[in-house]
Amino acid sequence: MNIPNKITVSRIFLIPLFLVIMLVPFNWGTMHLLGATMPVTHFIGALIFIFAASTDWVDGYYARKYNLVTNLGKFLDPLADKLLVSAALIVLVELGYIPSWVAIIIISREFAITGLRLVLADQGEVVAAKMLGKIKMWAQIVAISAFLLHNIIFELLSIPFADIALWVALIFTIWSGWDYFDKNKAVFKNSK
Repeated sequence: MNIPNKITVSRIFLIPLFLVIMLVPFNWGTMHLLGATMPVTHFIGALIFIFAASTDWVDGYYARKYNLVTNLGKFLDPLADKLLVSAALIVLVELGYIPSWVAIIIISREFAITGLRLVLADQGEVVAAKMLGKIKMWAQIVAISAFLLHNIIFELLSIPFADIALWVALIFTIWSGWDYFDKNKAVFKNSK
């Protein structure tokens, strides 16, 4: 297993740690930071989430720069992204920070695109991540991070940044999902 794949696997292994920190009722108190008041566990959970999400860029950059792109990496990288985002969305629903329908739409899109990629792979086509998909991923990470950090900084300005970021992520999620299916609709016409 090469270094980019090890980085991707580390992202997957950070998910249970994130879940434990966010959901086990540790009584570590609260903290006040840049206008936001939050449980210490949410701050630590946010740092774990942000670190794990940033490894997506690191492993991809390293794999491309040193020509270490592998089939295992092509499988693991989007899986790790989907697991991380899905886990965080479910945590945010559990904590009452986001509505469940938003999480359902985002997670459903991820399942649908994974299914489409499997159908295309069966026909010998590999679908690389498109720019809309990358924007969608980073919009989701920004929105989730803003909620985990209790709208830090923006609370001082009375700007509902986390809510706005969630809507942006939702729009890009739907748009990029539609784009994937629209550009690959021939696969459904050719099926018997």
